[in-house]
Amino acid sequence: MPVITVNGPKMSKEQKAELVKSFTETASKIMNIPAQAFTILIEEMERENVGVGGVLLADREK
Repeated sequence: MPVITVNGPKMSKEQKAELVKSFTETASKIMNIPAQAFTILIEEMERENVGVGGVLLADREK
């Protein structure tokens, strides 16, 4: 059972559904494994919980 994990920003339910569908279809085609075998895990992160270059993403927007 292949598992794909995505770490990223908050998304709408519609965006998540599109992402899951797209990743599953693409990985299934490339790996020649049935789509039903894939599990997709989405981990949403708040911008205040991610730092890049020593600065929180939430602070870079200011």
